[in-house]
Amino acid sequence: MATTPNDTTGAPKAVLLLSGGLDSTTMLALARSEGYDVHALTFRYGQRHAHEVEAARRVARRHGVTRHQVVDIDLATFGGSALTSEDVAVPKDRPAAEIATGVPVTYVPARNTIFLSFALAWAEVLRAADIFIGVNALDYSGYPDCRPEFVDAFERLANLATAAAVEGRTRIRIRAPLLRLTKREIIELGTRLGVDYAMTTSCYDPSPSGEACGHCDACQLRLRGFAEGGGHDPARYREPVYQHDHAMPE
Repeated sequence: MATTPNDTTGAPKAVLLLSGGLDSTTMLALARSEGYDVHALTFRYGQRHAHEVEAARRVARRHGVTRHQVVDIDLATFGGSALTSEDVAVPKDRPAAEIATGVPVTYVPARNTIFLSFALAWAEVLRAADIFIGVNALDYSGYPDCRPEFVDAFERLANLATAAAVEGRTRIRIRAPLLRLTKREIIELGTRLGVDYAMTTSCYDPSPSGEACGHCDACQLRLRGFAEGGGHDPARYREPVYQHDHAMPE
């Protein structure tokens, strides 16, 4: 289902992967500040909850995207991740050193490759040269498809696999502006751009009403980012969290 609240004809077009989370929302605000005519792409991919899709809708409206497309695919058919399989528990309260080591069970096999492939198809139809993805190589949870090598490799693939690139009409760029920023730096950037982080959701295991658990890897990274910046996370949590306790020692 798509919504088309705005038309910014004349601006450079871009396709942007929008999850409704902290990173992709910051990236959307950045793309809009750079003058892009943003076409946002969100997936219902068989994840355990729908809160992130609803958050993406809110964020897309707030930041005036030209079109917001929500696409249904079913990665739960394959399983292999705590985010798509009810029988795989979401890890909680892992130490920071453990979060930064190895590939966790919340990794969804080939998810970013699949998402970027859809974005590439839409970009070619739109004649858009830029595809935005909010991957991060510093505060990421060990996902192999959040690394600079992955982004560079997919850009090379995009320019081999599309008629627009092969015929010399459009050279595709995979934009990952948050790639080398810490969570604190991402939050500070978004704050300067006017992002309302209360609209976003990051939790891997929220309550039925959307309250964050405060204990999964995503919640811990988010809380740490706010704490290190001296700010307060406006997200709703299932139980009180002492946000200053999540800051890393200097």
